[in-house]
Amino acid sequence: MSLKAVEKPLRIGVAGAAGRMGRMIVTEVARTHDCMLSGVTVAENDPNRGLDVGEIAGIGRQNIILRHSPVEMFEESDVVIDFTTPAASLEHCLLAHRYNTALVIGTTGFSDKQREILGNHANAVPIIGAPNMSLGVNILAALTEQVARLLGEDFDIEIFEMHHRMKVDAPSGTALALGRAAAEGRGIDLDEAMVPARTGLTGMRKSGSIGFAVARGGDVVGDHTVMFCAEGERIELTHKASSRAIYARGAIRAARWLHGRAPGLYTMRDVLGLQP
Repeated sequence: MSLKAVEKPLRIGVAGAAGRMGRMIVTEVARTHDCMLSGVTVAENDPNRGLDVGEIAGIGRQNIILRHSPVEMFEESDVVIDFTTPAASLEHCLLAHRYNTALVIGTTGFSDKQREILGNHANAVPIIGAPNMSLGVNILAALTEQVARLLGEDFDIEIFEMHHRMKVDAPSGTALALGRAAAEGRGIDLDEAMVPARTGLTGMRKSGSIGFAVARGGDVVGDHTVMFCAEGERIELTHKASSRAIYARGAIRAARWLHGRAPGLYTMRDVLGLQP
């Protein structure tokens, strides 16, 4: 009688584990039966440095200490999930290469030069770079591109987004990503077509433009709607986020998918098997 081999859990490290997203990822890893937490890091001046990550995340002791140096985390991990800063993420790419560790990056704010460096690192190690890890948002972006490609300029494109009162940038990064998807579907440049806001006597809407509208208030996690408006009909594609845990779950799904892949720079579209 043969015994069925028991698969080892996926070892996941979390960079920036004391941050809001980091704590959520730690919590989701602990809840996921085929994954285990293998290491965590924080910034050098983080007041939580030296504490148990489970106590910071509110899930009880995990016997894993928040450290500044990421070397041990990369040594002990199959995949590292990184929600930190562009500079830190690029340093983590070097360690990922050295220790042959896959890397899921949810960090935003990369410059064009930093994105180029990130792409160069992906020649040696598998990396996922995605500013939004929500499965639903990435499906919405794919649908937006597809619908924009199918419909002509008779349909005006408007993008509405709402977030909590504390959000400081507008339009949101996700709204801009949806705008880029719409522009890609139309075969145009978003920078040239974008109308970021309207006020006063704006005149008639310019054909082919992509408009944005923004609302802020309360504790809204994130609502996004893409509208395709024509004479006599309107198509609306909407995603509403009620918990930031969706980003953590998306990151873990990305980590599972990335483990064992060939070097390359992947996106959440690859994870979901969506056509370009």
